[in-house]
Amino acid sequence: MRTSFIAGIALVIVLAILASASLFTVDQTDQTLITQFGQPVRVITQPGLHTKVPFVQTVIPFDRRLINFAMPGEEVILGDQRRLIVDSFTMLRITDPLRFYQAVGPSEQGIRARLFSIVSSSLRRVLGNNGLLAVLSADRERIMQTIRRQVNQEMRGFGVTIEDVRIRRADLPEENTQAILSRMQSERERVAKQARAEGAEASARIRANADRERTVLLAEARATADRLRGEGEAQATRIYAQTYQQDPDFFATWRTMQAYREAFGAGEARLVLTPENDFLKLFQKMPTAAH
Repeated sequence: MRTSFIAGIALVIVLAILASASLFTVDQTDQTLITQFGQPVRVITQPGLHTKVPFVQTVIPFDRRLINFAMPGEEVILGDQRRLIVDSFTMLRITDPLRFYQAVGPSEQGIRARLFSIVSSSLRRVLGNNGLLAVLSADRERIMQTIRRQVNQEMRGFGVTIEDVRIRRADLPEENTQAILSRMQSERERVAKQARAEGAEASARIRANADRERTVLLAEARATADRLRGEGEAQATRIYAQTYQQDPDFFATWRTMQAYREAFGAGEARLVLTPENDFLKLFQKMPTAAH
C-alpha cells in the first residue's frame, strides 16, 4: 500500500510537470510563435490559455505594441549642399511573427541593424533632394511621409509595419553653426546701422521742419504783434486826440503831471531851471477849471 501511495504521488507530480510544460498564457500585448525543434509550427495571436507539446515545442513571444528605435545622429548632405546633423527615431509594429522570426530571429533587437541601415539610406536619399528651408519648415511633414513610405516598402519582407519615422533633432555642424552665427551677426549689425542712419535722417528732417515751422510761427507772431501794437497805438492816439478836444486845459495839465511823475518820481532827479521855465508852470499857478 505504501508503494501505491508513493506511485500515486509520483504520478501527480509527473502530471503537474506535464501540465505546466504544456500550458502557457498569451498576454493581450503579445503574440506568440510556436516552434518545434527550431522549426515554426503555428502563430497564436489570441490572448488566453493555450497548450503545446511539452519539452518539444517552444513558445517565443513577440510584442504586438509599437516598438521605438532611436537612431544616433548622422551627418546628411542636403540638396543645397548644406550639411545637417540629423537624429531620428522609427516606430514599428510586428505584424507577422513568422516572417519576423524567419528574417531576424526571436529577438526584437535582431532587426535593429537592418532597420538602421534602411532608415539611414532613405534619410540620405530623400533629404538629398530637399534644401535646408524645406527641412526646417512645414514641408518637413511631406518629407517624413516620403521617408516612411520608402522604409515601409523595404521592411515589408521582415514582417513589420513602419508606423512612423520622425526627425527628432536637426542641427548644423559646429563649424557651419559658427559661420551662420557670424553671418547673422554681420547682417544684424548692417540692419542696425541702416536703422540708425534712417533714424538720424528722419531726426534731421523732423528737426529742420520744426525749425522752419518755428521761424514761420515767430515771424507770423511778430507781424501780428506789430500789427496789434500799431492798431493799439493808433487807437491810443485817437483817444488822446478825442480827450484833448473835449478839454484841452485838463489834458495839458494831465500831461504835465505825467511829466512830473516821470521826472521826480524816483526822488533822485536834479533839474536846474529858471523860475520862468514853462515846465514848472503848475508850481507857480494852478489851472482854473473850464466852464
